[in-house]
Amino acid sequence: MRCPYCRHADSRVVDSREADDGQLIRRRRSCPECGKRFTTVEEAVLAVVKRSGVTEPFSRTKIIGGVRKACQGRPVDEDSIALLAQKVEETVRAKGAAELPSHEVGLAILGPLRDLDEVAYLRFASVYRSFDSLADFEREIETLRAAARAREGAAAGAGATEPAGVGAAGAAAGRTT
Repeated sequence: MRCPYCRHADSRVVDSREADDGQLIRRRRSCPECGKRFTTVEEAVLAVVKRSGVTEPFSRTKIIGGVRKACQGRPVDEDSIALLAQKVEETVRAKGAAELPSHEVGLAILGPLRDLDEVAYLRFASVYRSFDSLADFEREIETLRAAARAREGAAAGAGATEPAGVGAAGAAAGRTT
């Protein structure tokens, strides 16, 4: 690292600290030539490769903008959108790749968005997956309905596992005075 004061080609690291939840590393450096100290900030850059082949830095702001458009007119607050964008960024960074196709970023958005708001999910999926016809929407809606039925069945099954006579009402009914 070149000294910003005397332009000497080398410096010594005096202290290193993580910042911004581990996304940044701040290093305090000292120049052996002039003796002055300075700070550098290192950040791992995640690049997104678009369909056209153009590479650009990952942007949480772009995720928020796209999800906000899909959620327009829906009862979704800004905090939920920001949390979704954070989850997406954590998911794509966890892959450990320096470059990621935009397709994978889109896939990382779909799951959390489906959990957040199904209508917003349909809007986003229709653009992301390039729905051409009403049949594409019908297929996706049926997938959402099947998932909802599966969740309802699992919830109903969980409540039915308790034997009769057990629980507060059963315990009270079985008591003798």
